[in-house]
Amino acid sequence: MKKLVLALCIFPLVISCNKQLDEHPNSLLPAGDGLKTIEGLQTAVVGAYQPLKNGYTSGFSTAALNAVLMGADDITTHVGSNKQELREMDQFAVNATNSRIAVIWLGCYKSIQSANGIIENYKSTSGDATLIDQLAGEAYFLRAFSYFWLVRLWGNIPLVTSANYEQSLLTIPRSSVRQVYDLIEADLKKAETMMNVKRMPGRANAGTAKALLAEVYLTQGGFPVNDATKYALAAEKAKEVMDKKASYGFDLVPNLSDLWTGTTSSNNTVEDVFALQFCVSCGNSSALYGKSAMPDPEESGWSDYFAEIGFFNSFPAGIRKDITFHTLFKTGKGDLPWEQSITKHPYYNKFRVNMPTLGFATSSTDLAVKLFRYAQVMLTYAEAQARTGKVTAEAYEAVNKIRRRAGLDDLATGLSAKDFAAAVVNERAWEFAGEYTRWFDLQRLEIVASANTNKATDDLKPLNSITKERYWLPVPYNDTQVNQNL
Repeated sequence: MKKLVLALCIFPLVISCNKQLDEHPNSLLPAGDGLKTIEGLQTAVVGAYQPLKNGYTSGFSTAALNAVLMGADDITTHVGSNKQELREMDQFAVNATNSRIAVIWLGCYKSIQSANGIIENYKSTSGDATLIDQLAGEAYFLRAFSYFWLVRLWGNIPLVTSANYEQSLLTIPRSSVRQVYDLIEADLKKAETMMNVKRMPGRANAGTAKALLAEVYLTQGGFPVNDATKYALAAEKAKEVMDKKASYGFDLVPNLSDLWTGTTSSNNTVEDVFALQFCVSCGNSSALYGKSAMPDPEESGWSDYFAEIGFFNSFPAGIRKDITFHTLFKTGKGDLPWEQSITKHPYYNKFRVNMPTLGFATSSTDLAVKLFRYAQVMLTYAEAQARTGKVTAEAYEAVNKIRRRAGLDDLATGLSAKDFAAAVVNERAWEFAGEYTRWFDLQRLEIVASANTNKATDDLKPLNSITKERYWLPVPYNDTQVNQNL
C-alpha cells in the first residue's frame, strides 16, 4: 500500500488532482483485458480524445488555448477586469500557479496517458486487423499531437511513454527537446501508415498524420532544434497531402466565410484537417466561441481575447479582413465602432456565435475548434520549399490560391527564396489570425521580441525583456511540488 499526494497528473497512476490516495498503484490502471475486443479498443480511443476537450478542466475548449499563445502579436486581452492570468502570457510574466497553463498541460498529458495504454495493449486486441490498426494509429497520432503542443510551449518536458506505474515516475526528469521530437516523428510515421484515408468528424486519418508531420518538420527547421535539413522533409510531406487531398477528403473551402458562419454549418468542412467536436446536448460543449470572444459590456461578452491594434492595422484590407474581424459592436443604442468601446480594440468575428439568433451571446456551443486547416498544409509546403533554397511554381500557386480566396493579388513573381519565405510567414499570420499558429511561427523564427516592439498605445506591453528563456511556460506549480526534478 502506498500513500501518494498527487498533483496535476502527468503520471499514469493519476485518478484526480490534489487528493491523497491510499491505493495499490497497480489497481489504478485499466485492465489490459478491456482492450482485447474491438469494442473495448474503440471506447479507449474515443476516451483518448476526451481530455483535449474537457471544458475548463483540461484541453482546448476555453480561452486557456488563447492564453498560452498571447505572447504573439495577433491576440491580447483586457487591461483590467479578471483577466490577470491571460495578461501574464501577453506580458511575459507568467506564474507557475497560472490555472490556464495547467488546463493545457493536463489535457495533453491525460491524452498521452490514454494513448500509452492503447499503444501498449492493441496488439492483444482480437478482430479486424485493419480496424485495429486504424484505432491504434489514432493513439499514436494523439500522443504525437499532445507532445507537439507540450514541447513547443514548455521546451524540455517529462517524456512518459508507459501506461504502467513505476516509482521512478515521481522523480522523472525533463527530456530534451530533441528527444521529444524523436518520439513525435516516430509516432506520426507509424500513424500515417496504420490509419486509413477515410475521414470522420473529429478523428484523425492518414492525411491528418502526414499534415502534422509536415508541420513538425517545419518547426524543427527553426528554434530550438535549428535543423535545416528538416525543411525538405516538411515540403515533401506536405506535398504528399496536397497530391492526395481528394483521398483524404481535404481541400480549401471556396468561400472563406463558410469557415466562420458562427453556426454548426461551419463544422466538418473539407478544410478541417483536425478539429475537436462538441455537443451541448451531450454534456460536452466548447466555450471558446461566443462570450469569450465578445466585448464587455457592449455585447454582454467576457472580453477574454481580441485582436491587437497594431496587428489589425497592418492586416491587408479586403474580404479576409472583413471576415476575420468584428469592428462594429451591436448595442441598444446602435452600432458602436471599436475605437469608442471600453477596451478600444477590434474583436474576432471568426469566433462569434450566430445561433439561435444573430449575435447571440453564449458560452456553450457545438462549434468545432479548428486546430489544423488544409490552408496550413499549403502554406507549410510553400514556406518549407522556399527554405530549401528553391521557390517552385507549385509553391507560388499554393500561396496564391489562398490569397485569391482572400481577395488579394498574387504574390510578385521572381522573389528570392528568403523574400518568398517571409511573404509566406506573413500570409500565415493573416490567414490564421486569432487561431493557433502565430505564436509558434514567431518562436521558431526567433522574432518574438521584434513582433512585440512598437506596441499601439492601447495594447498591453511586455513587463520583462523577451529572452529565449521566456519562450517557455513554467511547469505548473503543483507538479513541481510532487517532483522536484521538474
